[in-house]
Amino acid sequence: MCRWIAYAGRTIPLEHYVTEPSHSLVSQSIHALESTAATNGDGFGLGWYGDHPEPGRYREVQPAWSDDNLRYLCRHLHSHLFFAHVRAATGTPITRPNCHPFACGPWLFMHNGYIGDWSRLRRPVEAMIPDALYPSRAGTTDSEAIFLGLLGCGLMGDGPRRDPVEATTRALKRLTELAGEHPFRFTAALADGRDLYAFRYAANDKANSLYYRASEGGVVIASEPLDRDHGTWTAVAENSVVVARRNEPVTILPLAPFGLGQPAPDAAPRRLRA
Repeated sequence: MCRWIAYAGRTIPLEHYVTEPSHSLVSQSIHALESTAATNGDGFGLGWYGDHPEPGRYREVQPAWSDDNLRYLCRHLHSHLFFAHVRAATGTPITRPNCHPFACGPWLFMHNGYIGDWSRLRRPVEAMIPDALYPSRAGTTDSEAIFLGLLGCGLMGDGPRRDPVEATTRALKRLTELAGEHPFRFTAALADGRDLYAFRYAANDKANSLYYRASEGGVVIASEPLDRDHGTWTAVAENSVVVARRNEPVTILPLAPFGLGQPAPDAAPRRLRA
C-alpha cells in the first residue's frame, strides 16, 4: 500500500521530512517496512500551502527515487502545512490524475487504503459526489472519489458547513455500508490550509499503519517512522483521528463516539502540546 507524511506547524523546508531523514518518504518508496508493498513506485506527489488559499501541487508518474526535480523542490519549497505521498497502485492506471494528493478548493487530501470490489462499487461511491463537485473528478481512483464524496458531506457547497471530523465520519459510515462484507481501509489526511486531520480506520480488515510525533514546532504524521528512533513516535490507535488545529494542542479522538468501529483500550481522547 501507499506511504505518506503530513506536517503542520512552523514554516520549514519540505526536505526536512520528505528527503532528509534516514527513513524519509523517498526511502520508504524504495523499501517500506510496514506495508504490504515494500516498493511504492507508482508515482508520487507533493501538496503545500503558501500565499494562496488553494494548495500548490506537484505530481509525477515516475518513482519518487528517480525524479531529480523532487530533491530540489523539497529543498526550496517552505510551508507551514504540507503533504507528500508515494503510491502503490491497486488496480487503477499509473497516471498523473491518479497520483495523490488530491485538491478541491482549499482542501487537500491523500489516502492509503482500499475499498474491496471497486469495479462494482465505483458507481455508488461516485454517486456520493455532488453535481457541483463532479467536474473536479479528474482520475479513476477510489481515493479521489472518496475525497470528493466526503467534501459533499458538508465541507463544500451551499448547505451548512460541518466539522471536518463529523463530515468525514458521515462519509465513512456510508462507505462502510457500501463495502458490506468487503474490506475497507481508510488511513488518510485532510487539510484546509489552516488545520490538519488524519484518520486511521478500517472495516472487515486491519487498518493501515499510522504514527505521529508532536513537538513545540509542530506535528508530523506518517505511515511509518521517518527514522530509526521509534521511541519518539506514537502509533495512532485504530479507529482514531488526529486533530491538529492551528494554535491548539494536538488531540487524538476515538471514532467510536461518531458511530465508527470500536475504540482501542487506550483510545480515550488525548491532548498533546505541540
